[in-house]
Amino acid sequence: MFHKEGYKIIAVTFILVIGFYLITDYYVVNNWLRWPIFAILGLFLIIILQFFRNPKRNTQLSEKTVTSPVDGKVVVIEEVYEPEFFKDKRLQVSVFMSPINVHVTRYPISGKVTYSKYHPGKYLVAWHPKASTENERTTVVVENETFGAVLYRQIAGALAKRIVNYATTEDKVIQGTDSGFIKFGSRVDLYLPLGTKLDVSLNQKVKGGESIIASLQ
Repeated sequence: MFHKEGYKIIAVTFILVIGFYLITDYYVVNNWLRWPIFAILGLFLIIILQFFRNPKRNTQLSEKTVTSPVDGKVVVIEEVYEPEFFKDKRLQVSVFMSPINVHVTRYPISGKVTYSKYHPGKYLVAWHPKASTENERTTVVVENETFGAVLYRQIAGALAKRIVNYATTEDKVIQGTDSGFIKFGSRVDLYLPLGTKLDVSLNQKVKGGESIIASLQ
């Protein structure tokens, strides 16, 4: 299954690959040159297809857990000041996505969207300390009665040039369902209440919609 954000790019890629294949097959006579070109075209197509894949995830719905919004590796766990929405200290958990990860963003909890805002910005590498505040990004807050307000922030990186965000204020959303997409690599930051019990550690690999980031006892 492929994500709808990739339909156009996948279609264009198929056309280009087939076109270059036919041109190569017609004009390039030497096999030592033809086959490497065919291999490069096939590899390019595979990369595009795997990037826009949207595998089904079995989210265990729970009001007492926060699931990872994306696939990737936990690169930050620290107490920080969150200046945009909470304007106080929160526990930040950041998940970095490489270009080979699934790039679908999913709601970390069920509840109501109380804040959703897009910010244009720079394209610093995703692990840069200022990426959270200076890069292109979207900030979304989902609230429910059990966990309160949970903020997640999609952050563009050096390769990511477009963030797609489906969250709209007042939407009622379900944990683990699609909330957006980040094209070609980046990271997502989660901001949780101080004292939240974490179920992940630094450098741990997580899956969006399945891996538990935090839970209430």
